[in-house]
Amino acid sequence: MVKSMFSGIAGLRAHQQKMDVIGNNIANVNTFGYKAGRVTFKESIYQTTASSSDGSDVFAGSNPSQIGYGSQVGTIDLMFSNGAYAPTDSAMDCMIDGQGFFMVGPKGVEIELSDDDAVVSKEMSKVTLSRVGNFTFDGDGYLCDGSGNVVYGFGYKDGVIEVGRLQSIRVPVDADGIPLKLNSVSISKTGEIIGNDSAGKSISVGMIGLANVPNPNALEKTQGPYYQVRENTGIVLPFKPGEGTTGKIISYGLEMSNVDLAKEFSEMITTQRGFQANTRIISVTDEMLQELVNIKR
Repeated sequence: MVKSMFSGIAGLRAHQQKMDVIGNNIANVNTFGYKAGRVTFKESIYQTTASSSDGSDVFAGSNPSQIGYGSQVGTIDLMFSNGAYAPTDSAMDCMIDGQGFFMVGPKGVEIELSDDDAVVSKEMSKVTLSRVGNFTFDGDGYLCDGSGNVVYGFGYKDGVIEVGRLQSIRVPVDADGIPLKLNSVSISKTGEIIGNDSAGKSISVGMIGLANVPNPNALEKTQGPYYQVRENTGIVLPFKPGEGTTGKIISYGLEMSNVDLAKEFSEMITTQRGFQANTRIISVTDEMLQELVNIKR
């Protein structure tokens, strides 16, 4: 009889964890680049009271008898469907229209791109991935995001994009090493950043790179909008926007959260009812145990 109480407790814990994920989804309904979480349940352990057996010349075969001990959380997945486009007034705000991630990190990281994809993928752990493109130039001319992380991509060499090396994007400097002051900066669909100097001359700054992640659910979420490359992600490689199954870039906008409020509210209701049903299992089991104790009276 006590087994049903243990099953109810296991159900309470599982439904509470699902409610935690739902609460986090709703709290981030207006968070740019947020990807909604999803919880799946699985059955808990079983006690076999009778095993299956083969039939004989006299008796038929028998099936197993097993008693379960409730449910538990099976997986907590992130849904990487695209969020809607949120227009802004900044030409430096970018949204990825499709798959892929922006690559950001500290200054000084350089990754040589070779024919050995496995080696390049291992090096990609030096940068952090993000879907939020709220970019700007800092005082040293580096392209950075809202948290001060430098944006990585491809630079120009002799007027041509140098795709053999992943590097931080920075405004060209003058003879004194001071970054040029640019006006009318724009970002194209292919991630090319172009501006005009004080004389009105067009200056090519660089190209924003996008990381292609075969299994994004294997990424580890860190603080804020960032993801870290871990095991089981597959071969993670940087590409020009629009290449390697990555999407193109839309400027003057950011990606909204992909949380579906109607879905979250319906999930909240079913989770609440499941929680209530499990509390009922515990209370009924307690009443049955009380009746058993009362036999002695």
